[in-house]
Order: sequence, then structure tokens, then C-alpha cells
Amino acid sequence: MTIRRFVAAVGVVIVVVLAGLLVVKLRVAKAPTQSTGKMVTTFEECVAEGNAVMESYPRQCRSVAGQNFTEDIGNILEKMELVRLTAPLPNAVIESPLTVTGEARGTWFFEASFPVVLVDGDGAIIATGIAQADGEWMTEDFVPFTATVTFTRPAYGDRGSLLLRKDNPSGLPEHDDALEIPIRFQPL
Repeated sequence: MTIRRFVAAVGVVIVVVLAGLLVVKLRVAKAPTQSTGKMVTTFEECVAEGNAVMESYPRQCRSVAGQNFTEDIGNILEKMELVRLTAPLPNAVIESPLTVTGEARGTWFFEASFPVVLVDGDGAIIATGIAQADGEWMTEDFVPFTATVTFTRPAYGDRGSLLLRKDNPSGLPEHDDALEIPIRFQPL
């Protein structure tokens, strides 16, 4: 084989590979989504369309159109130095009775407890409970807690929020604080 034939053969292979890559890229660019072709506007819709979900926290989904959607996890990252939730985690599907566990700084408690509130998708309170310290609460360290909340599932909607409120016996708004995470109700 001469050098000219070798160079020509390599050139043909390169052209074929580049043409194949161009065809694949054009097909991906024209596909609006991977399944139904509808426009996505939320993280959940992006995932439902079969788009890639990045392994980050919070998770992110990138649509074929190049849009990024971030999963709503409430303010759990902002409050992690005050209160840490073990269960339920953000966007968990819950049913009654709900057991809430985690750990909070002793300053989150008053008389070894703090309020837990469950609201529906409109923000209406559907249940309340009390988290009890499972250890010595008169500390600035983290103290384990447990709460049980019994509720009736809302008649409509499958979303709500769980709020772990810092106990505030003074009633002064400057001492209010809460961890809020989104939850989903068990389907009817």
C-alpha cells in the first residue's frame, strides 16, 4: 500500500466518522424531549420526560432544550446547622401516622419539645404534633428527637409541607424559625 492510498483511506474514515457524529448531533438537537415532546416547566416534568438527572443535592434535571430544573427540597440546606431531619426526607411520600425523626440543637427546644406542623398544598394546617427530645436538651449540641403526627389526607392535591418550628415561648417574631420541606401524600 502506498502512502497516498493510506492517507486517502484515513481521510475517508475521518469523513465518515465526522458525518456520523453530525447526524447524531442533529437528531438530538431536533428532539424537543425524549418521550412526549411537550414543553417542561418543572423538575418533576423534566424527570417524567426521561431527561437526565444529575447526581447532586438537590438533584437537577436538564431538558433536551438545555434548561436546568432544580428539585425543591425546602430550606433543609439552610437549616442543617440547627435541625437535621432523618425522616421523612424532602419529597417523600407520607401516610398517617407519620413518624418524624432527626436531631436539633438544644436551643431549638423549649422544655424538651418543639411543634411539628403538616400543611396541605394551599398552606392550610391539616395536623400538628410535638417533637420530644430523646436526650438531654439543655445543651447547644444536637439532640435526637421523635414526633408522631396523625392526619387525614387532603381530599385534593398530593403535595404539602412539613414544618419543624423552633419553640418560641416568648411569641416574639424575631425568635421564630422553622425547617420546611415539601412532602407528597400517599395517593388515594
